[in-house]
Amino acid sequence: MYRVLIVDDEPMILKGLTVFLRQSGVDIASIRPASNGEEALAAITEELPDFVFTDIRMPVMDGLALCARIAEMNAPIQTVVISGYGDFTYAQTCISYGVKEYLLKPISKRDLQDTLRKLVQRAESAKSASSYLSMAKVDEWMQEMEQAVYYLNQERAEELLQIWEHEMASYHLLDAQRIEMLEEFHALLAKKLKARDVNIMLQPLQMERGMPFPAAYRQFADGIRQTLHYLQKRRKGKLKDPIEEVKKYIEHNLGSEISLEEAAELLGLHPNYFSVMFKQMTGETFVQYRTKRRMEHAKRMLGEERYRITDISYAVGYADHSNFTKTFKKYEGISPSEYRQKLGI
Repeated sequence: MYRVLIVDDEPMILKGLTVFLRQSGVDIASIRPASNGEEALAAITEELPDFVFTDIRMPVMDGLALCARIAEMNAPIQTVVISGYGDFTYAQTCISYGVKEYLLKPISKRDLQDTLRKLVQRAESAKSASSYLSMAKVDEWMQEMEQAVYYLNQERAEELLQIWEHEMASYHLLDAQRIEMLEEFHALLAKKLKARDVNIMLQPLQMERGMPFPAAYRQFADGIRQTLHYLQKRRKGKLKDPIEEVKKYIEHNLGSEISLEEAAELLGLHPNYFSVMFKQMTGETFVQYRTKRRMEHAKRMLGEERYRITDISYAVGYADHSNFTKTFKKYEGISPSEYRQKLGI
């Protein structure tokens, strides 16, 4: 299915082209309008179109300037210029910007259908060639990277990271599309490594909106390097069990408001990575485990008459006594004072 962007400052032209396109018989996913070049660029940033139909004369940013900007993107967008001016100079300029077709107003339904047929043929040819090559290369790269990580071949892993960065940069895509591909590769590689060893986990990606591809790729590569480092230390017996270390830290700091981020920083791990690992190894979230240990400690203190309930509340990290009572009742089914009564205190 194809995505189409129509750029024209005349509402009747936008409406007419939309109707023609809907009736063309081509499998169209979406048709979006824009009244000038600036609006069109914003729309392209949100979602990359397959075909752009643009007028020449428009306010704010005209069609030629838009074609120039699209050409700079080096993205797989086929542009069709529609104009009421049969000036050969326009056609020459359009060709220099990689414009595929040039149509004169008024546009007939037949002319539009002929143009669409050419656009679709080009798109299908490019799609079949690129998808075949990319899938073959992805599969080969994945297999090699999985082997390099599992067998701690750091030199080969670095080579593969360089190879794939250059490969992805060569695709005629926007950064947002490259990052989307990168996220898919990350998920696939993580799945392959986990099948080898359940304890091998890649650091989760934290992709932000508008992030440039080089920054995203550095994060992807650093995650793989971190996994290699973790495996190397673990296999040489130099790595302390991170979960046990955190459990000890929680036990010694029950009166403090320890956050997941603080615990992750203690181990030098990304918070998301640590959170997933903690849940996988304990069956509980970090907060659930911390609360459970606090309540267990509170029960021990409640068994000794010398402690006031308010003091116990502070001792297990609750400055708000009512919050402590509420949490204890949720955990134990009765309030702290009722718990003491059951103990005969």
